[in-house]
Amino acid sequence: MYEILSVRELAPKIKLFEVHAPEIAEKARPGQFIMVIINEKGERVPLTIAEYDAGKGTIAFAFNEVGKTTKQLGTLKEGDRVWNITGPLGNPSEIRNFGRVLCVAGGVMIAPMLLQIKALHETGNTVVAVVGARIKELLFFKEEIKALSHKFYVATDDGSEGYKSLEFLKDVLAEEKFDRCVAMGPVPMLKTVSEFTKPFGIPTVVTLMPVMVDGMGMCGVCRVSVGGKMKFGCVDGPEFDGHLVDYEELIKRQRMFLPEERLSSLLWELGGCGCGRK
Repeated sequence: MYEILSVRELAPKIKLFEVHAPEIAEKARPGQFIMVIINEKGERVPLTIAEYDAGKGTIAFAFNEVGKTTKQLGTLKEGDRVWNITGPLGNPSEIRNFGRVLCVAGGVMIAPMLLQIKALHETGNTVVAVVGARIKELLFFKEEIKALSHKFYVATDDGSEGYKSLEFLKDVLAEEKFDRCVAMGPVPMLKTVSEFTKPFGIPTVVTLMPVMVDGMGMCGVCRVSVGGKMKFGCVDGPEFDGHLVDYEELIKRQRMFLPEERLSSLLWELGGCGCGRK
C-alpha cells in the first residue's frame, strides 16, 4: 500500500499525487513511468513520473480524469492509500548537454515535462519551452517552466491564451537553430511537432504512452511501429525517434477500445460494476 501524501489540482480534472514510495524514488529517472493499481480488482494504469525525491522517499505523478480508473483515482484524498505501484519502468531519458533544446508539452504531460526541463537545465542546456492545451484553463506549471527556460511560449487550440495552435512553431524553427527537440503530449501533437522539426533535421524524441496491460514487455499490447519495426512502448520506450513513429497506426490502436472504455466509465459513474449487479 502506498500512502498519498498530498493532492494538488493542477487544472480542472487534472491532479498531481505525491505518494510515499522510497524504493521507486531511489531508482527513478526522468522519462520513466509507473503502473498504478488502485485496489485488488483495479486495472493497471501507466502514468509518467512527474517528480521524485530519494531523500524524502517520494514520487509524484499527474493524471487526467478521463476514464473509469482515473476518475476513481481522482476520488482519493490525502492520507488514502493506493494498493500497488510498480516502477520505475521504461528507459530513462538521455540527459546531457545537447546545446539548444526545444521542449514541447501538451495537456497532462506538462507535469513530467517540468521534470525533464529541470534535468536539461541542470546539465547546461539552453531550453526553449512550449506548453499547450485545448483551452487556457487547462494550462499549468507556466511560471515554473518559464523560470527554467531561455524562451517560453504558450499555445492553445482555441487561442484563448498565447498562440492559436502550434503553427507558430514553423517560424520559430526557421529563425532559430536547435540541437534537439523533446515532445510530450497527445499523439496528434507529437505527430505535428515531428512533422515541423523533420525538414530542419532536428533530432526529435517523443514520449509514447500506448495502451498497456503489464508495462513490462510480456503482453505485447503496447506495440508501436518505429522505422518499420515493431517495438514495445514499455520496454523499448517510452521515448522514440519522433521522425520514425507510425502515428496513424498508433492512433488507430489507441481508439480500439474506446467504446468499452466509455461504457466502463459510464457504469462506474452510475454505480454499477459492468456485471449487471449494483
